[in-house]
Formats: sequence, C-alpha cells, structure tokens
Amino acid sequence: MLEGCVCWGGGETLSVHVTVTGLFPHLSDGGTAWLSQESVDVDETDSGAELKWKNVARQLKEDLSSIVLLSEEDLQVLIDVPCADLAQELGQSCATVQGLQDTLQQVLDQREEARQSRQLLALYLQALEKEGSILSKQQESQAGFGDGGDAVDTGLSREPSSEIALSSQILTTLKEKSAPELSLSSQDLELVTKEDPKALAVALRWDIRKTETVQQACEQELGLRLQQVQSLHSLRSISARRDALPGDQQNPKRARQEPA
Repeated sequence: MLEGCVCWGGGETLSVHVTVTGLFPHLSDGGTAWLSQESVDVDETDSGAELKWKNVARQLKEDLSSIVLLSEEDLQVLIDVPCADLAQELGQSCATVQGLQDTLQQVLDQREEARQSRQLLALYLQALEKEGSILSKQQESQAGFGDGGDAVDTGLSREPSSEIALSSQILTTLKEKSAPELSLSSQDLELVTKEDPKALAVALRWDIRKTETVQQACEQELGLRLQQVQSLHSLRSISARRDALPGDQQNPKRARQEPA
C-alpha cells in the first residue's frame, strides 16, 4: 500500500492511502464541485499548456478531493509542472507541493495497476471465449452446418443515428485506451453513461454488447469515485465534531484535584 501526506493551508492535512481498490484521502469537503463547475477563470494572457495546468490547479485549490475525480491527463499535467510554479499558483510551499505531486503520481500508479489487472482478466476471458468458439465451430462442422455466410447481427440499426454529445477526445479515449474508464474524468464518465448505447455503438463502430459493457464499467468507476468522496466528507465531519468537543468531554478521566 502506498501512502502519502500533504499539509495544506490553514493547518489542514491531506493524508492519502492508495490501494488496488481506491484512493482514501482525508479532505475538507464532499468534492462535488465538479458537478456544476465547467472551468475556473484564468488570466487571458495564459496560453496553451500553461492555461491547462493553471485551470486544473485552481480547481484543486478550491476542492482538494477533486484529486479522486481528475482524468489521467489532468493528473499528469499537474505532475509535470515545475514545483516552484505550482507552489506559487497554489500559495503553498515547495515542500507541500512536492508532497502533493507525489500523491498525484500515486493515483496514476494505482490506476495503471488496476488497468493491468483488468487487461489480464480480459485476456483470460477472451481465451476462454475463443476456445469455446473453436469447439462450437467444430461441432457445427461435424453436424453438417455449412451456411456461415449470414451477416452477424450486432443489434444496431443500419440507419445513421443522431449526433451524440461526447467530444472527439472522449471517443478517442474509449476506442484507443484499455480500461478507458480509468483514463476519463468523472464528468466524462457521467457523459458516457448517459449516452444512448446504440448511438454510441455507431459512433465507435462497435457492436452493442461491447458498447454496453464499456458503459457499465464507466458507471461502476463513477460510482466508486463518488463513494470515495462521500466517505471523505463523512470522515471530515466526524473529525470536525470530535475537535469541537469541550475539554472536559475530551479528557473525562483526568485526575481530580485534591481538596485544600
């Protein structure tokens, strides 16, 4: 298990535990700002890569729990920023920001580990399916079934579908990345899950079964991330209530004063 600790402004501490099942930092809020936030204002003089990382950094500054919700691309953008520049943008020391960047790298590593595990499982299932297909074809051949020229029904209409709401970048990630749900941000995952399966299948040139499988994976990943953020919020609330207890209740067993 990988662990890291980042002290944020105002004495607040971000401690992160990265495991195969997820990321569990102790953060300051529920982390739902991304639901309504499209972007953070940046200086118009910023351009290109600088505008990109500043936009992500300012989202992170407003809501630390968005670490859980960021895409792999956004995580990598912040990791690649020079420590001094990121420290200046966040208003933190270089030591604190270095700890933050180490945490971001741990998140990336954890997602890569999950991707490799899913790839191995997929290869195993494909091997089983291929073996079953070979046996089935052998049985059909022996039984005299030779009309294999029929077109395969993918469950999709041949008529062109209506346009989908997903950007070309999301579509490219879905087509080219293994376990694409690990690469996408939570906003993108939500868009994918809401898309019509048939329209998405046409856009990706996939069959309906594969499309629905990927959408289900995106839905599960989104649910996992939101569960993590909600858990962090609950932990933070419990910690805040504990810190607010009066001194007598915090230490009820302290020694009684001797009578004069």
